[in-house]
Amino acid sequence: MSTIIMILLISILVLVHEAGHFFSARLFNIKVDKFGIGLPIGPTLWEKKVGDVTLIIHAFLFGGYVSFPDDDKESDLPQDSKERLLNRPAWQRAIVFSAGVTANVICAFALVLLTAFLWHNLPSGKFDTYIEKISAPKEASVWQSGLQSGDKIVEINGTEINTKYAINLYAMYSASFDGKAPEIKIEQNYETIKKMNPAYEKEEIIPEGLIVKLPEAEPEGKVVLNKNVLNAVELYKNDDVKLSDRQIKLRDEIKDKSFIETDGTYSLYDLAYAISDNVKPIDMKVLRNGEIVELKTMYSDKDGLIGVIPDKKEILIPVTGIKSAFSASWTYLYNETKSMIIVLGQLFTGKIPLKNMHGVVLITKMGGDIISNDGIFYGLLLTAVISMNLAILNILPIPALDGGHLLFLLIEKVMGKPVNEDIANKIMTVFFSLLILLLVFVLFNDIYVLVQPLVAK
Repeated sequence: MSTIIMILLISILVLVHEAGHFFSARLFNIKVDKFGIGLPIGPTLWEKKVGDVTLIIHAFLFGGYVSFPDDDKESDLPQDSKERLLNRPAWQRAIVFSAGVTANVICAFALVLLTAFLWHNLPSGKFDTYIEKISAPKEASVWQSGLQSGDKIVEINGTEINTKYAINLYAMYSASFDGKAPEIKIEQNYETIKKMNPAYEKEEIIPEGLIVKLPEAEPEGKVVLNKNVLNAVELYKNDDVKLSDRQIKLRDEIKDKSFIETDGTYSLYDLAYAISDNVKPIDMKVLRNGEIVELKTMYSDKDGLIGVIPDKKEILIPVTGIKSAFSASWTYLYNETKSMIIVLGQLFTGKIPLKNMHGVVLITKMGGDIISNDGIFYGLLLTAVISMNLAILNILPIPALDGGHLLFLLIEKVMGKPVNEDIANKIMTVFFSLLILLLVFVLFNDIYVLVQPLVAK
């Protein structure tokens, strides 16, 4: 049921977007031929003419469109008719092209405002993280750190902790013996090993049966995550160098040893790599009984776990009246929109790989889970965020999107004449085809994520 509710909510967003185009066109007495729900791919589920507009529902439901006589070469509407979109002033066309985006923005704010009035709260996006239970094996470093159940985590490695997954991210990115090491650490360890064993050159394979002295292994540097990573709008990347399989095996052989008898397969530099892949310190401060307590250093295991069960409580913004409802709704939508723009920028610059791009199928599944676990108010807020996402994506100056039409309109104003219709149609067709390919790619990503746990079982 929660998934069905999410599908209905997303469908409403498509209706809102296309209704924006439709009603703005009718406002200026511009003729509309078709109002389509879904994309014109595959069979048509339902079609009916209401007045002079044909209403259509396509099998590929995720999408929508409004079609004008200008899109149909066989239209019987005279070419010089004022009912044609292309015969209207530029400012009217601009309003029609941007009306869908405007409708989505208004819808997003209305949904957040509705939630604020009904719930009397809005999420702040900030969380308090408490330790519910320590579940690590008794030999784990978390037991020696002084951490206790009920502690509130306030800082990790010098970073204030107020996001939902901060402790998970720090634990994951601080995984011990992860097969990587900082290049500067490798060079430092090589210099140390070289001083202890001056007879051998950097890349020289050391003959079998000789003894090589090893320095005491030291932890790697602390991981420090920035605000974007902690808010899950940017992937964490570092410049650590990956160890070879041989170096990883060597790392395990020399662990806790002060010397090693060589087997004739590695060099001092290999040893420097091996000794550099170590634990990463996690220094934590907690609030306990009203006082800040600095804990002893702890370390994640090789799977990126420190062995605690956190209890995360979202900090809510109370809504006490009309003024606070509007203020809190604006703040919430502004922060969510800013995060979306950051993520979009990360995708365009390649900082987030395309394999992490997902679409409406996964969003529907996640939205259904959110409604089921957290309630309808969080479902409404997610729908508002999706509505803003639709607005942002559609306003991009890409042909086949609303922003592409506005781009052509801008070119027309600059050149003093419309872009050649055949050239414009060819460009639109190419980009529409690319958009369909992108939708298929995103759909594959969504399905892969959804079926992967089933395959694992």
